[in-house]
Amino acid sequence: MTLKDKTAIVTGSTSGIGLGLAEGFAAAGANVVINGFGDPAEIEAERARLDGLGDGTVVYDGADMSDPDAIEAFVKAAEAKFGGVDIVVNNAGIQTVEPVESFPKDRWDLIVAINMSSAFHTVRAALPGMKERGWGRVINIASAHGLVASPYKTAYVTAKHGIVGFTKTVALEAAQDGVTSNAICPGYVLTPLVEKQIPDTARSRGITEEEVKRDVLLAAQWTKKFVTVEQLAGVALFLCSDAAENITGVALPVDGGWTAA
Repeated sequence: MTLKDKTAIVTGSTSGIGLGLAEGFAAAGANVVINGFGDPAEIEAERARLDGLGDGTVVYDGADMSDPDAIEAFVKAAEAKFGGVDIVVNNAGIQTVEPVESFPKDRWDLIVAINMSSAFHTVRAALPGMKERGWGRVINIASAHGLVASPYKTAYVTAKHGIVGFTKTVALEAAQDGVTSNAICPGYVLTPLVEKQIPDTARSRGITEEEVKRDVLLAAQWTKKFVTVEQLAGVALFLCSDAAENITGVALPVDGGWTAA
């Protein structure tokens, strides 16, 4: 499919899932605004690589997704540069693993701000333009943890459940304006961040790295296969296609059967 002349913003897209999503949109010909933190030289190298994949233009905006004013400015800058924002992909997220009683208060606030509230602020800023043009796609990257819980991830699970509810509400409000709103709920994805954790987990548990993958990370995924960023990009692109025009308000699991059990 082609997204030529469409503009997508993808939050948290300088690495991992977000970068894979941005790559998919760039290859489909969209203008893409990537966002996130990291080494400036590495970010510029990725931006330039993505810029060469399709007919659109790829730019970078380092807006802080915990700052509502910065998020609004981020959306407005994209609209000013490209004439509008057609696709919003809310992907930015962070994680802390800790029991409820010792969960740091500042980390709770930051996780909720970045993983959930930032989606509200991006959509709030971009939705009027989508409605005015009669076409738009809101794609929120939730998680299997937006549908089921795990211990020690209080803030993350809360935020991801909130994203699913937010997705449904936006879908209802924009249903007659040519705008769809859906959530993708991935299981474990073998990102560089996850890969780095595998050797340490193997050493600490006294098991092999393959056992870490199969019996720890993929314990709940019945396929025993990691989700790939390419698969997630394919799902996101499908949600932007004409075939998905009547798919809205959905929390779509891409989790190897995790939430089916």
